[in-house]
Amino acid sequence: MKDENKKYGETAWEIVKDAENIGSRLPGSVGERKFADYMGAKLEEIGIKAKKEEFGVSPRSSIGGIPYAGWVGIILSALTYFALNNFHIWFAMAFIGIAMVIWLVASCFLYKKWFDMFFKQKISQNVYGELVPEDGNYDYTIILSGHTDTSWNWKHSENASKYPEKPVYGLITTYGKVGFGAVCVFLMVGISVAMAIIYGGLMFNAKWAYTAVSSNSMNVFAVLLNFIPVITAIGSSFVAMWNDSDEETASKGAMDNATGCALSYAVIKYFKENPDKMPKNCRIVDCNCGSEEAGLRGSMAFTHMHRNDDLTKNAWNINIDSVADKEYFEVVIKDDWQGCRFDTDLEKMFKDTFAEMGIESKTNGCIHNPVGGCDSTPMTRAGIKSVTLAAQNPMLTWYYHTFHDKAERFEAETVGTGFDVILSVIDKIAAFQEENGFNGPQKK
Repeated sequence: MKDENKKYGETAWEIVKDAENIGSRLPGSVGERKFADYMGAKLEEIGIKAKKEEFGVSPRSSIGGIPYAGWVGIILSALTYFALNNFHIWFAMAFIGIAMVIWLVASCFLYKKWFDMFFKQKISQNVYGELVPEDGNYDYTIILSGHTDTSWNWKHSENASKYPEKPVYGLITTYGKVGFGAVCVFLMVGISVAMAIIYGGLMFNAKWAYTAVSSNSMNVFAVLLNFIPVITAIGSSFVAMWNDSDEETASKGAMDNATGCALSYAVIKYFKENPDKMPKNCRIVDCNCGSEEAGLRGSMAFTHMHRNDDLTKNAWNINIDSVADKEYFEVVIKDDWQGCRFDTDLEKMFKDTFAEMGIESKTNGCIHNPVGGCDSTPMTRAGIKSVTLAAQNPMLTWYYHTFHDKAERFEAETVGTGFDVILSVIDKIAAFQEENGFNGPQKK
């Protein structure tokens, strides 16, 4: 880290440790609110008015509810034995299975809000502050964002902490259990739907249904159905125990994502204390988003609330999410599951910065987010130029989304390097803006 910036790196590191001391910060929880208030107080401390915007969130309607899919698999496995004696039960099982799959894809994979109304609601919040030029005039906005909440403890990943030096063991343990469990859940859904179709055909005297029921294959399958549910129930249980509901065991979130909030604050503090370094005609916004782990709900709420004002007009977003693993500095350029490609101008700025600073990354400084999503997706969809800065091993690790996510695991210097990277990219945004006067997202 540059010597002149060490003060701000230290500021960010202190925030990371304070966040860990607050403890778990699940979406909509007291812990999340405490950290949001803490970040608001930090803004007020340097003379920036903190604004809080509350919104409703259903924490278990998205990835927090994945264990429900496991319970559906267990229930369907148990009901199979009743359905063997009463075929009408297959119809109920098929309905339950199909409803679960639709919810799983829409809410857990695509982060849609369609099913939120069916889950318990809590209150989350975004807290942000604006730093405007001394003359009050600006032509564009740079939003620095990080999320205040943390994840539920992923039990299978946490179990891999027994082999911290042999990550392959953890991958086998995690992917093996969950993969087998997912197969079992979908197998039971498939069996339920298939049996409902066959017996539905019988009810309407369909010839093909009578042929299917009287076939040797069906006779063999009927025998297997006495044993398959035992196996699928065991596999489904691995999905049911995917994450804890207990706040006590939830992630402490030092890396994910106290580092993002800490760096956003450190940067706005830097410009507040060094107004001569402020980019020309630029407003800087420090945005602490709530409930990212519940399906990007905070950034969705932020872009929705400001869709008609200048916070989303001619705006750039540097989203910061998990800066801790010094060998994995990277720019996240796409959320694959969300089908959202981020801004190519910012992508190039980050790659150029990595090259200029001599940062070598095992991911070559650039990745797609293969599963889930990050706060750059709502920002991009709102017309804001956005990418996500991360420094995190992209493999599923024993400290990702577990209570092992603590500051003792990584170095303050890594967070400080993140600060230098962000300042350099902001300089490039300023040069781009002055040269081109670009007013909106780049057309793809």
